[in-house]
Amino acid sequence: MKFHILFSVLIIILFANIPDSFSELELFTNSKVYSPEHNLQVYGNGLPEENLIIRLFAPDESIAKFDQITTNSDGSFNYDLITWPEPLTTFPYGTYTVEVISTAQNGISKKIDVKFTSTTDLVDVPVERHVNTLVFAPESAAINQPFRVFVQTTSDGLLIGNNPAELLGTTHVHLPSGLSISLSNSFKTLHQGLYFVDYTPKEEGTHVFHVVAFSQGTTSHGSAATNVLSQDLGGISEQIIKLNSILDETSKELDILKSEISGFDDTLDHASDIIDENIGDISDSVKFISEASSQLNALMLPIIASIGFIVALQIAILARRR
Repeated sequence: MKFHILFSVLIIILFANIPDSFSELELFTNSKVYSPEHNLQVYGNGLPEENLIIRLFAPDESIAKFDQITTNSDGSFNYDLITWPEPLTTFPYGTYTVEVISTAQNGISKKIDVKFTSTTDLVDVPVERHVNTLVFAPESAAINQPFRVFVQTTSDGLLIGNNPAELLGTTHVHLPSGLSISLSNSFKTLHQGLYFVDYTPKEEGTHVFHVVAFSQGTTSHGSAATNVLSQDLGGISEQIIKLNSILDETSKELDILKSEISGFDDTLDHASDIIDENIGDISDSVKFISEASSQLNALMLPIIASIGFIVALQIAILARRR
């Protein structure tokens, strides 16, 4: 009895999954490269009289066209999705994606990339997606001081990306010590395709930010380096300004000292002139003294001689008396 019940359940599950086992969805376009005024024709096969959702994604991953159609009784469909306009900000040149979603087959979908260019004449245009990643980081920073790193992701010149955790999931920073730190969950969205992270360095040296963007199967790399110092340029600038003010004050004091020295030089010159005059006067005085000394000597010699003669007479008289 249990075996029959189990067998019946298996039969029910099997028949319930028959539509999925026979599900099919095919998608084609009438060309790979388009220019203005050309028609984008979408055709393929699905289930009979099935509702299909058709979406056209622009290079920035926004939806440029959205339609819903029903397949024919044989499951085929052929739909004129869009006539390409002249390039606009909403329809720029680049790589577009056509997607068809089945509403009856568990939401399965098919995608085709097409190229919208200025011309298709005699030009072999590759239909591929180019994702570019730019990283903006300061050239220098201070240890233990946060700074901001910006990331820009584009495809065909348009900003792309939504969730930074998915788009920049393997981004990391290489430290001066040789270690690396993941930044996968640190980015915040500034705008679609523009992201930033506030990073606080803990080591001095060069920090290299390696940003890896992954969008629709395409990977793009970008990097930037920041030299982390013991202090930032703001502190150095303040010290330079302080040093400049001290140098200005010193320069002013030197100017005052120079002016004082200049006055002192004048005083010395004046004093030197006075000393020269005094030396001249002293020289004249010495000359006068010398002349007076000569005259004095001329007067004193006869007197001294007379005194000597008188002393000699006195001695002679005393000698005779004895």
